[in-house]
Amino acid sequence: MERTDGDPSTLSRRIGWFTAACVLIGNVIGSGIFTTTGFMARDLGHPGLILAVWLMGGLIALAGALAYSELGTALPVAGGEYVYLTRAYGPFVGFLSGWTSFAVGFSAAIAAGAMSFASYFLEIVRFGDEGTEGVLSIIVALALLWAITGFHLLGVGAGEWLQRTLTILNIGAILFLVVAGLLGGKGDWAHLALPDARATPSLGLCVVSLIFALYAYSGWNAAVYLAGEVREPARTLPRALIGGTLFVMLLYLVLNLLYFYALTVAELADPPLLPVANKVAAALLGADAARLVTMILCLSIAGAVSAMVWAGPRVYYAMAKDGLIPTYFCQLSGRRGIPTHAILLQSLWASVLILSGSFERLVIYSGTVLTIFSALAVGSVFVLRRREPDLPRPYRTPLYPVVPAFFILAAVVIVWNALYERPIEGAMGIATLLVGAPIYFVWGRRRI
Repeated sequence: MERTDGDPSTLSRRIGWFTAACVLIGNVIGSGIFTTTGFMARDLGHPGLILAVWLMGGLIALAGALAYSELGTALPVAGGEYVYLTRAYGPFVGFLSGWTSFAVGFSAAIAAGAMSFASYFLEIVRFGDEGTEGVLSIIVALALLWAITGFHLLGVGAGEWLQRTLTILNIGAILFLVVAGLLGGKGDWAHLALPDARATPSLGLCVVSLIFALYAYSGWNAAVYLAGEVREPARTLPRALIGGTLFVMLLYLVLNLLYFYALTVAELADPPLLPVANKVAAALLGADAARLVTMILCLSIAGAVSAMVWAGPRVYYAMAKDGLIPTYFCQLSGRRGIPTHAILLQSLWASVLILSGSFERLVIYSGTVLTIFSALAVGSVFVLRRREPDLPRPYRTPLYPVVPAFFILAAVVIVWNALYERPIEGAMGIATLLVGAPIYFVWGRRRI
């Protein structure tokens, strides 16, 4: 764990609540909100039901944020779930969490985000021919990754500026789309009462739609990875986690209302389903407005990649501090005070995944495992309250034990559904997790 005794490998507390919230918001708002409502429209067929699913997804994320606020303020050090799981369940479980974060949780998600950015970017800036599109996508993806990595290698100040700029531009562009769409006057609020007779919603389809929504909310916990660098963590972390999650939930509901104002749920369900925001922008503002949505998607994805490039290495830094991986990765770079080697490790692995094209499968496999670790982390609230009742808790989860139990129950349903519907992908996710076991027994036992 981190010390406050002048240890040169200890991170400095420089980050305020607004930057921490920007990391969370930037990490959450990727491409999901602009794409997944089309699938929900096809499967559920009623605006009210779809809005209820988005609300439920937001409440689950908020329950997680409330529980993590207690954990983050009680253990205000870098590392997120790795720290909580190590404290509650021991170093082996903590290591497996950190290994998963490195192998797939952050690195594969960064690679997938960078390639998605490249795809949308090349829609805006067209050059070359179809035969070179694959190579160009890889070049653009690597350029984005290393440009963002370069900013974060310059220090916390440069990383703060980049994250805040990307997040503010992204939110500003989304709000512009909403205001312009509503003022355009080409929609109809009566669409909210028009179901699609073709749809046959069921409980199973509602669960699947909820999983889509939760995918769009993933990243609500991003601020805790920077807990060792925030000022006044007892105040900053709850404000960033809870405020950021509530802001995203409100923004998602507003965007979905815009979708239903623009088109009926039947029109949203008509092919092509991706991205639904393009169809909405074209309906409200004309065909050229789809280009604006593509630009927003680029901003959203770049912000998410930046947040992950910043947050992920703090996990490996914490693991190195505990001796579970070489201490080389917890060394800080002089005045800049950042874990340079950990940042480079993650970006190099993400680059390998981009070049190999294996990131897509890893992202699919990782969802189940990451949900398990999130549930275990929220379960740490129960474990630590019982085992360490005297641990200082500047913030306590409200409505305990209902709030953490609600999150864990939702996670159990999601994991069960994933294993039932996609047993092969679930098994591969577990296999990816277990690959970390022999690494733990090699490095962890040596306590470098």
